[in-house]
Amino acid sequence: MAEFHHETERLILRDWREEDWAPFWEGTNTPVVMKWLGGLADEETRKGAQARLESYHRDYGHTFWPIERKEDGAILGFCGLKRCTDKNGPFGMMEAGWRLREDAWGKGYAKEAAIATLDLSFDRFGAEETIAMTVEGNTGSWGLMHRLGMERRPDLDFPETFWAQDYGMVIVYSITREAWEAHRATLAG
Repeated sequence: MAEFHHETERLILRDWREEDWAPFWEGTNTPVVMKWLGGLADEETRKGAQARLESYHRDYGHTFWPIERKEDGAILGFCGLKRCTDKNGPFGMMEAGWRLREDAWGKGYAKEAAIATLDLSFDRFGAEETIAMTVEGNTGSWGLMHRLGMERRPDLDFPETFWAQDYGMVIVYSITREAWEAHRATLAG
């Protein structure tokens, strides 16, 4: 499989390298970042997440790619595409997702990476619709979904059962290819 590499103005989305994992977990496995993602990940959880991300790439040709900042090569988190794997949810649908370390918040990196991800979803990977999911309390994440032009899809919501915390329902947003093309022109870089 050809190596994946995609650049935006300030960022690079690319295949994972072994040396990416330590800085990724160091930056993102914090109480603030993991608040809505099951809490701090122990070694077993981190290994399972890594295996899943690698399997998405192997099975589908896309995954949640590391976000590398061009300026200094820092790993800021991840953003990318996978297929929804939750059997309670919209199983098999193209799913965009992101997770950034706290010191990268509020600088437009998540939006920049998510715009690139939606472009790739429709242009390179042929999706007709792409979803994004979070829990209701994660206002930062669903706020970005809204700014990306995604619409709430309560018909696709489902109970969260993956983590021990009681986060309530997983809420789903989606955007079609046509809606993305219309909204894309309104977004500033």
